[in-house]
Amino acid sequence: QVRLVESGGDLVQAGGSLRLSCTASESIFSFNVMAWYRQAPGEQREWVALITSGGITNYADSVKGRFTISRDNAKNTVYLQMSSLKPEDTGVYYCKAIIRTSTYWGQGTQVTVSS
Repeated sequence: QVRLVESGGDLVQAGGSLRLSCTASESIFSFNVMAWYRQAPGEQREWVALITSGGITNYADSVKGRFTISRDNAKNTVYLQMSSLKPEDTGVYYCKAIIRTSTYWGQGTQVTVSS
């Protein structure tokens, strides 16, 4: 069973930056896809960004140009660098890993952007 632990969430003012981390309990080298999702209060969880084992990245239109996803295989960690944050970026951010046919989620980390 793979465990994912997110960290780095905080309260930040609009226009600010944060870096989220997602650390896995085992090597992420062979993880097919790692992704970030977020869920605002009263809303459905939405996809934010992903990175494949080959380093290909993709972003939701709402964060393109402001967020950057990266992975450090040596540290078993995926990062989400967020800049130019907006109040609408507020929510719980979740890490997801897809390993062959299995999917794993972390417990989430809260990001709050004040206006």
